[in-house]
Amino acid sequence: MTLLFGNLMGVLSVILYFINTVFWVIPIVLLSFLKLIPIKIWRTGLSYLLDGCATSWITINNVNQNIFSRTKVEVSGVETLTRDDWYLVIANHQSWVDILILQRVFNRKIPFLKFFLKQELIWVPFLGIAWWALDFPFMRRYTKSFLAKNPHLKGKDLETTQKACEKFRTKPVSIMNFVEGTRFTPQKYQRQSPSFQHLLKPKAGGMAFVLSAMGSQLHKLLDVTIYYPQGIPTFWDFVSGKVKTIKVHVSITPISDLLQSDAFAQDYFDNPAQRVIFQRWLNGVWIEKDKRIEHLSMEQ
Repeated sequence: MTLLFGNLMGVLSVILYFINTVFWVIPIVLLSFLKLIPIKIWRTGLSYLLDGCATSWITINNVNQNIFSRTKVEVSGVETLTRDDWYLVIANHQSWVDILILQRVFNRKIPFLKFFLKQELIWVPFLGIAWWALDFPFMRRYTKSFLAKNPHLKGKDLETTQKACEKFRTKPVSIMNFVEGTRFTPQKYQRQSPSFQHLLKPKAGGMAFVLSAMGSQLHKLLDVTIYYPQGIPTFWDFVSGKVKTIKVHVSITPISDLLQSDAFAQDYFDNPAQRVIFQRWLNGVWIEKDKRIEHLSMEQ
């Protein structure tokens, strides 16, 4: 009976997620087309309206979780956050549930979370224009082979991205980056010749690109640690109420401290020695995160 009840709750939860998503996708897509009108004040006003739609979508998803999943999320470190600041958010990545939890934890506490997307994704039907209208930053990255044939374009990809991010000088933003690059699985963990007990190795390139493009605009780095005491869940585990508790810790570091230190410099992509220094710094952040997860696991 318990299994049957959980499956029923999961089905109802998925149906509500679907209805809520369709409900908000329609106005977001319609407003996206209206945002094509090239009037700055018009586009700015629509950007806030679109972010409001996305925030409301998350709010109803959170109500869904409270009704059907009934998961207790224990959060620390978010007391000083505000929607009027600029953030770079990094986190360990274990499950698709991570995104739902990040949205739940930060909803109405910081600006709506956005991800850097490849330039080619703007051509995805409907979603491309919706991502553009929601101010998801699009990045253009040239391959080494392409730059070898077109050396005059070196640095042009970063310059283009920086120009696209100019809008965030006056509009607060939160940029999300999963620095491990992929979700944790035992198979991926073993293939990496494990350096950590609970984490995959972090990759510095994506974070470095964000800092190079937007470092002067971002104010705080939020390092998020997500821990699942009952083990890494699937989406179905979560919606069917099998995940009883999730622990989330947020560490806050001023971006200015990072940019003024030796850890990161604007010549990251041209200076191999600087890449090593930044990777070493990021490894240190991950070592502390690994220790925090071990501590959380011992609290059970």
